[in-house]
Amino acid sequence: MSQLTLDIRPEVAPTLDNFVPGANRECLQRLRELLAGVRQHRFIHLWGLPGCGRSHLARALADSAAPGASGLLVVDDVHRLSPADQIDLFARFIDAAADPRRAIVTTADRPPLALALREDLRSRLGAGLVHEIRGLDDAARAQALQQAAHDRGVVLSADLIPWLLTHHSRDIRVLLATFESLDAFALARKRPITLALLREWLVAKAGQSPGANDKIL
Repeated sequence: MSQLTLDIRPEVAPTLDNFVPGANRECLQRLRELLAGVRQHRFIHLWGLPGCGRSHLARALADSAAPGASGLLVVDDVHRLSPADQIDLFARFIDAAADPRRAIVTTADRPPLALALREDLRSRLGAGLVHEIRGLDDAARAQALQQAAHDRGVVLSADLIPWLLTHHSRDIRVLLATFESLDAFALARKRPITLALLREWLVAKAGQSPGANDKIL
């Protein structure tokens, strides 16, 4: 018996719109305001465990900055900055503090005071808003999959999502990418999206022949 593991990566670039907020709605609203040019909260630090979505948000901000938000600086994974880069970022904070049009968003794997950075930089990071990015629970993941299906006008069999959440990656980006591929597979075969179809798709993706000895768990 062998478990089938697929390396599936999302093809859609990260945006604020395709970020599933879960318990992070307030944080998402603050970031939307920055992109809209609102500067009420100009310094925001996002932190959370790997896979929580902080880099998704950082990339979304960096890629989506509109002309009205041209003064926005995004620095992902500040805990990895070299000593020279830490000095440079601190200088950016000093410059931004004197210009109300500018804003800085940083991300890391922990809150500012717990970071192994220069003391003056840690103080700057902690002086603004600090948001912990909380990972999605299974209920929120299931809701996101159901919403994706609803948006496409398709119905998922009742046992499909529980199976995915038990046997598949829990990364919401991977789950949504799986749904995209499975929907295309179902459409090509003019069949509903069921657990049986999912298993056929997994076999096809793995390049196996139906009836092989390996069992898909």
